Amino acid sequence: MSTSKPLSLCEWSCQIYDYPANRQKRQLSWEEVSDHPLKPLVVTVIESRVTRRTLGGSTTSSTGSSTPTPTLESLAAALEGTDPLTHFARQEMDPLSKMAADMWEPVPTDQRKSKDALLDDVIEPWATRKSAILNKFTTSEKLSIVTSFLSGGEKVVVKAQSSVVDKVKNRLEQLDDFEEGSVRQMMDLTQQEYMHRIEQLNQELVQAWNHDQRVKALKIAIQCSKLLVDTSVIQFYPSKFVLITDILDIFGKLVYDRLRTKAEYYIPGSKTPTSLPESFTPDMVPESAKETCRNWFYKIASIRELVPRLYVEMAILKSYSFLTSSEFSQALLRLTRMIRGIGDPLVAVYAHCYLCRVGMAVTTGDREYIKENFYDFVASYNQLFSPSVRAELNRQKVDLSTYLTLYTPALDWILQGVAANAPEKLLVEILTRCKEKCNNSALLLNTIMAAFKPSYIAARALQFIEMVSACDEEGFPQYLLFRTLGLCLALADPPAEHRLQILNDVWRVVSRLTDAGHYVSCAEVWIQFAVRHFSSREVNTFLGDIIRHMTPERAYEHHYPQLQAVVNKVLTHTRDFESLFTMVCYTA
Repeated sequence: MSTSKPLSLCEWSCQIYDYPANRQKRQLSWEEVSDHPLKPLVVTVIESRVTRRTLGGSTTSSTGSSTPTPTLESLAAALEGTDPLTHFARQEMDPLSKMAADMWEPVPTDQRKSKDALLDDVIEPWATRKSAILNKFTTSEKLSIVTSFLSGGEKVVVKAQSSVVDKVKNRLEQLDDFEEGSVRQMMDLTQQEYMHRIEQLNQELVQAWNHDQRVKALKIAIQCSKLLVDTSVIQFYPSKFVLITDILDIFGKLVYDRLRTKAEYYIPGSKTPTSLPESFTPDMVPESAKETCRNWFYKIASIRELVPRLYVEMAILKSYSFLTSSEFSQALLRLTRMIRGIGDPLVAVYAHCYLCRVGMAVTTGDREYIKENFYDFVASYNQLFSPSVRAELNRQKVDLSTYLTLYTPALDWILQGVAANAPEKLLVEILTRCKEKCNNSALLLNTIMAAFKPSYIAARALQFIEMVSACDEEGFPQYLLFRTLGLCLALADPPAEHRLQILNDVWRVVSRLTDAGHYVSCAEVWIQFAVRHFSSREVNTFLGDIIRHMTPERAYEHHYPQLQAVVNKVLTHTRDFESLFTMVCYTA
């Protein structure tokens, strides 16, 4: 069996190809030049007679003169006499890279700025509030400090780790240990001496940082945080919190500024490093700076004790922005839940306060963590009246009323953040939660009335009066609640049909106060409500009641500022001076 080959449809033939001739035919003619082809040219027109023929067949003649004409004058001026390629090579950034850099550069939006400004208007600055705390919460008791970074005081013996196993086991846990033989305890310090020693610790921290002693600066911050565990002089604790957190704020700023200095980046196409802008993003941060930032958080995570570990991490919380821009909310909630491990309710509430304060600096849109901090305090409210707390108060000879007022600065700041631009339904939610968990706590009611918009409180004035009247008077004085309610009604008017009942219900309680100081502190607030909304007859009755309370034992001699405030408000808000000066109370 044979197979036949298929016939080809075309026949192939060989052809001789002259490569040199073909190459020469396709090439342009070469000519040697002495000038750069992109060099600015000058064309000289030589005088001559030029003959032009028009469409009609006639001829015209013109005479030209010798005139140099720069044909590329504008290009040469723009490129400073160089050709375009050389000009762009000399630039720091080529045009495409510049466009990419402009698109990459983050620009803060006006919306964020306006939101920050709005919150700043609503929330009282911490600097204003902390000065009031330092002035109010003072003590004549003796204070003490344990530290290894100040001279003076008595040496304290610290047991050293002896076995090799213990040393290896605790290698990462020794950051917050005191160095053996260097610990000193300074006792019997007055308040001024204590504040001076705290300032010395602050200076030691800054000096250590400036000398590149980062670990020493961190240890000082840790030892300062440990002082917030001590409540041996409990009435001074709010002021101690202000002093210590000032140092922690400085430490946090030093860490942040250092990381930002190390985080210089290169704009696409640029050859020189540039400092990060204010609103940088983590993808702009070089890996070396991120690694340094992680090391700071790793060191802090190795601190054994909960309170210093929490405070130092909260102090550098802003440095999270070098690593991520989307996990601040998770970090804030994680720290909130860690605070639940603090056993002392006073120490815990001020840790909540500090977390809310630093949290407001790193996130403006999210307020959920602040509400979580407040609800954590509500859940642990009954601890304030536990047998262990009462025993400690008896040991320090501090009454329950004084103890509860120590919570007001922290609670006021926390709830201020919750109530900032909050809707009215949030007030209803919080009131319901407090009624369920705390049985109308006087401390919480006072904080709620001081934090939320006065218009919200005025619209529910009768409800608040009912809740205040049902409060247990143990601890937080009831007259302070009525005073706070009166301050709200001085800023916002309640419904007209409720005003008479409001005044009668409040004054039925206030008029029974036996302490002249408590009485007049309420009277100086509520007199404005009476003058603005009622006739001279009600004002006459009000003033007569004040005279009746201030006359016995010449009590008025101790309350001239409050009585002067009463007179000022009457004269400011009255509309009928004739009726005012003919009142019966003046002749009584």
